[in-house]
Amino acid sequence: MPAVAQTGNSEMVAIVTGNADTAAKLAAFHGVQETCGYDGYDALIASGRVDAVYIALPNSMHADFAIRAARAGIHAMVEKPLAVTVAECQGMIDAAAAGGVFLMTAYRLHTEPGTVDVIARIRGGEIGDPRIFTSVFSFQSGPDNHRLKAGHWGGPLQDIGVYCLNAARHVFGAEPVEVTAMQTLGTDARFAEVAEMVSATLRFPGGRLATFTASFNGADNDWYRVTGTKGEIVMDPGFRFETPTRAVIRNGGGTTEKTYSSVDHFGGQIEYFSDCILSGTSPEPDGAEGLADVLIMRAIEQAAATGASVRIDLPARPGHPDRSTLRSVPRTSHRLVL
Repeated sequence: MPAVAQTGNSEMVAIVTGNADTAAKLAAFHGVQETCGYDGYDALIASGRVDAVYIALPNSMHADFAIRAARAGIHAMVEKPLAVTVAECQGMIDAAAAGGVFLMTAYRLHTEPGTVDVIARIRGGEIGDPRIFTSVFSFQSGPDNHRLKAGHWGGPLQDIGVYCLNAARHVFGAEPVEVTAMQTLGTDARFAEVAEMVSATLRFPGGRLATFTASFNGADNDWYRVTGTKGEIVMDPGFRFETPTRAVIRNGGGTTEKTYSSVDHFGGQIEYFSDCILSGTSPEPDGAEGLADVLIMRAIEQAAATGASVRIDLPARPGHPDRSTLRSVPRTSHRLVL
């Protein structure tokens, strides 16, 4: 919420939530004029006071709220994962197309300076042909987190593994063709419904490989390494929004270290989405981008459950994060933590 005021092209006009007390406190703090419960959502999006919605609900609720917005002629930016099934993703895409509105998957790193720069360096040949992607994203999840609920399609793969997966796809500029995976269910009571950790290996065209592990029961880690034929790039931190990203580039020219600007990731994606709406330009991380990751994650789950590799068939993406998606929205200390 604090990020919206930082953008310069967006205004928060309403808060929709199931907790009226929290809504009132947030609205008062951020100067938002209107709040309503979920039962008031349809009236709000039909009121003419809203151009777009940012859907940051539990995963199982994404499709319903996005489709209702599209049918009301309202643009929607939806948190990752886009939905819980490929069919739901396609339904959201179809509804947006029918309603003449944009559907954007909220991949905040697609507008972040470090991510955009690293992809550009790889495309520019600084490490030769990128061949190997490895990554770990882990932290200790609290016991009451809704991301631990199977009914919401929670788990480390969906919540943080998706960052590793999405990075690999755009680092290689291609879609994987096959996946193998393993998971640890664990004995910790936190993981009664979801896996403790998931590891996956994805084969990409040209014999490239990507391997990552996502865990809700590890020390804080968020890094990835891309090894090419002439060098490597390590991003550490690489995914979290609390700290600036940092790259170490090693190649024939020596070692270069770069810490990127400290920006508001959420402000960047909001500003970018509003720019897309204002200019009539389809967002780069559109509904098809979110669908691709959901399809691959479902294949990872199948591979982990069966012990067999799973083939993947996806069309090539028309674009990837680049200078056109880059936004540098400053951070703010004006925030209310409840």
